[in-house]
Amino acid sequence: MRQYFTLFILAIILIFSSCRTDFDTVASNGNLKFSKDTVYLDTVFKNIGSSTYQLKVYNRSKDDISIPVVQLKKGLNSKYRMTVDGMNGNNGKIFNNVTLLAKDSLYIFIETTADITDADPTDFLYTDEIEFDSGANLQKVALVTLIQDAVFLYPKQNPDGTKEKIQIDGKAVDGFYLDENDAANGNELLFTNTKPYVIYGYAGVPENKTVTFEAGSRVHFHANSGLFVGDKASLQINGAVSTTAKLENEVIFEGDRLESLYSNIPGQWKSVIFEKGSTGHSINHLTLKNAVTGLEFRSPLNTIEIKNTQIYNCVEYGILAQNAQINGENIAINSAGIASLSCVYGGNYTFTHCTFNNNWSNSSHFAVNLSNTLAGASPETNPLTNAAFNNCIIYGSSTNEFNLSKNTNTAFVYQLNNCLLKFGNTTNPDYQFKTDTEHYNTIILNENPKFYNVSKNQLNIDNTSAAFAKGNQAYIIPTDILGINRTSPPDLGAYQSKTFPKP
Repeated sequence: MRQYFTLFILAIILIFSSCRTDFDTVASNGNLKFSKDTVYLDTVFKNIGSSTYQLKVYNRSKDDISIPVVQLKKGLNSKYRMTVDGMNGNNGKIFNNVTLLAKDSLYIFIETTADITDADPTDFLYTDEIEFDSGANLQKVALVTLIQDAVFLYPKQNPDGTKEKIQIDGKAVDGFYLDENDAANGNELLFTNTKPYVIYGYAGVPENKTVTFEAGSRVHFHANSGLFVGDKASLQINGAVSTTAKLENEVIFEGDRLESLYSNIPGQWKSVIFEKGSTGHSINHLTLKNAVTGLEFRSPLNTIEIKNTQIYNCVEYGILAQNAQINGENIAINSAGIASLSCVYGGNYTFTHCTFNNNWSNSSHFAVNLSNTLAGASPETNPLTNAAFNNCIIYGSSTNEFNLSKNTNTAFVYQLNNCLLKFGNTTNPDYQFKTDTEHYNTIILNENPKFYNVSKNQLNIDNTSAAFAKGNQAYIIPTDILGINRTSPPDLGAYQSKTFPKP
């Protein structure tokens, strides 16, 4: 009997609840609230999809409401597309009768893919609006995107439908050789500052050819892309001092995602590889960011001049040199998963007024690594005839930021002169910085250089730094990485000290 009574009560509850009207919606009245009144989708290259951006819509009322229409003002012709609470609507452009419960919110996710011809020719902005309802209840949220024109370089498609490839390390990889007489782009071996360049796959420099980058040129590499300078090929980077924060004369290599979210994410593209037998390289005023390995040198034929160059946020190495000859001045490298600078398999190196810092998140990295061996090479050793560091800073977040890997069967010649160095206590005879005058002269050990902002790759110092005025005049480079005159005695590292604004 009790069972029947319980079923009777449940039936009554269901009947009355089905008659309730408080689950019904009312029409929206133009009082929606938004997480922002304008959604800026950052800068994108023409015809490359943007990241996804979010808008939150709030119903602050006590009523469940129905929004008759949520749509892009340009309708089905809009270059934006949306999802509204997971719904795709009509091609991501128009949504009808969208329900928003009382005291609740919904998410709108927005993307765009647009051509430069879609943008306003005066400012290259592409705009639209999300409209909520109509008439007296109409509310709007603006959408704004900067569209940037570019030169796109990529592997061509073969007649059989496969992509063009080049050989790197004995493997065929997606890539192509730059053509100085390309039918569409003209001379692809000359990168100018007229438009940025976007590279897909590895762009190869043909044998006996030179690729040149003019001051102010911008090169953006797609995922798994890079630059390959092959046997008997050359690279010339001719950047110059900039006078504004826009780095207008710097040559910049970075990924092809322009949104601020990607500005410091490592590993967005591969590397610049200088193959064995490549020759005649010169690099001046290059900023390279967010690669797997920044510059990779494999026994090039001549001394490489690297000056006034910044390399940041590389998954493996900032510079990896195998039996190379490098003269480096005013180089700043920050954060790499293995080493900021790694010179292996011997070679001949001189670095003056350079800052090698490594604040990678793991504890097994180095700012500087030197070795005269290479696993798998034949022979496995090669003489390190010289590795000189003059007026440099070698620092980072690990206990030991300097590493020597010696094989006594061949030469291992190195010397640090007037350098600030981070290294913990050890009895290893290779690291006796105060008593081993053959290899170490005037070393400042474990004192803080007080970089301005390491997380933002600002390795500048001021007059409170331990590196202030500690350089040797005999090794001075007259101007720093920014073109500022050095004082006497000079500061250590790539940057002349300056006064920073108080926070």
